[in-house]
Amino acid sequence: MPSSAAPQPDRLSFASVSPILGPRLGLITITLVVILAVKYAWSPWRRVPPGPKGLPVLGNILQLKDKQWMFGRDCKRDFEHMMYLNALGQPILILNSLKCAFDLLDRRANIYSNRARVTVPNDILCGGLFTAFMPYGDRWRRTRRAAHEILTKVAVRDYHPVFCKEAILLASAILQNPEALAKHIQRSSASATMSILYDYPTLENEDDKTLTEIHAFIDRLSAASAPGAYLVQSLPWMVKIPEKFAKWKREGMEHYRQHTSMFNGLLNTVNHHIANGSERPSVAASLIKNPDQNGLSNHEIAWLLGTLYSAGAETTATTLVWWALAMIAYPEFQKRAQDELDTVVGRSRTPSFADAPSLPYIQALIKESLRWRPALPMGIPHTPTEDDWYEGMFIPKGTVCVTNLWQCHHDPAAYGNDAAKFNPERFLDEHGRLLPGPVETRDDGHGTYGFGRRACVGKHAANDSLFITMATVLWAARLERARDENGNELPVDTETLIDTGMIFRPLPFKCRITPRFPDVPSLLAEELELSKS
Repeated sequence: MPSSAAPQPDRLSFASVSPILGPRLGLITITLVVILAVKYAWSPWRRVPPGPKGLPVLGNILQLKDKQWMFGRDCKRDFEHMMYLNALGQPILILNSLKCAFDLLDRRANIYSNRARVTVPNDILCGGLFTAFMPYGDRWRRTRRAAHEILTKVAVRDYHPVFCKEAILLASAILQNPEALAKHIQRSSASATMSILYDYPTLENEDDKTLTEIHAFIDRLSAASAPGAYLVQSLPWMVKIPEKFAKWKREGMEHYRQHTSMFNGLLNTVNHHIANGSERPSVAASLIKNPDQNGLSNHEIAWLLGTLYSAGAETTATTLVWWALAMIAYPEFQKRAQDELDTVVGRSRTPSFADAPSLPYIQALIKESLRWRPALPMGIPHTPTEDDWYEGMFIPKGTVCVTNLWQCHHDPAAYGNDAAKFNPERFLDEHGRLLPGPVETRDDGHGTYGFGRRACVGKHAANDSLFITMATVLWAARLERARDENGNELPVDTETLIDTGMIFRPLPFKCRITPRFPDVPSLLAEELELSKS
């Protein structure tokens, strides 16, 4: 008799199918494991350069907050040529040798000329118009070409009278008030830069309103550029947060409007002088008069000039302060430079640019000052636009490539066993003639002016300014250690670095500055009167 129960569907148990699927699942599993193992074994990311271990997720971001650990001997010992870091997933490559920097940033400039995106410093504070941070592209090429054409070695000669005048003013000022040496240097560098850029009147002191505003801009920019200064740099999605909910964005945009108004105001003054025919040679006038040639709008010109000031005045002033400290700490080199000045220039006139070929020791002082204490010891990072390989190591596209100039410049393999010390004679041969330095630096002797297509366009102006300033001050004055109440020399600290974000300065120091011979004050006064005529 048939059952009344409803027919039940067939049910397959694992046991019933395992004889069929079991071997297949095992084969699939083994295949996936093999594929993943092969993929891992052949992944280029396994071949990134060596670097210190970081924390989960955060990577090395906490180490980056203290840049000075990169200058230590352990860093050079453990990661001699290059060091790979990770900051919340962002690859960072620290280049510790001139050879690595030159091989990548110069020889492969076709892919290493881009900049990493710096959201707050460039995009917000500068509206994307700060040339040094600008990504590689049409706007950067136009601004770079315009700056290069008006700051060639020949073009800079038009500004030699400005440099001479400021050097004489500086020598006079430090003789009258040695306690304010750093302030006098700051004023001199700022005044010279403003003069050549805008034909701005000579700054009488560092309290000029325009100068104060520009330095406030530079301080903001430098602080914002420090690693870890803003979380948005590691979390790019934060840039989409509306201004009303992001104080950092709201304040940055307001500062951008203030900076733009300031730079446009300086440019409008030059425009006014051009319109009434009263302008004198300046970088701004050259740019304004050739709009078809450089293809820049007034807005772009205003910000290009702001970039040139920021890049030039601060770094030149910092280099001169370090140089003055070296002259105090290493008096034997000061004496040899002054002996050369006495032989070539004499004591009846101040040095001139015509003396430059006959003053190799002064030229060596410039090279050594820029090598020994680079104002920007970490430079400005480059970024490759495609994946790259170097000596068997993988460098991913978009890696932030930082040139550790401190390690590069203190490398015994490049500069000898005394590389940590100040010694201008490393750039002179046995006959006192100037040597070029490591081949990777071309004729500069150092990497301070950068590499490849991003090398500093203002280096000729910087070198000329440093030459006449150092020559004039050493001709006029003797820089010595300060003394205590008992007449004992006070020690000087050449090792401590003050990190202001991008620029590293020495600790404030005291010194004695006296005329080298009785006629110095009167000769400086005469030269100053001649410069005004």
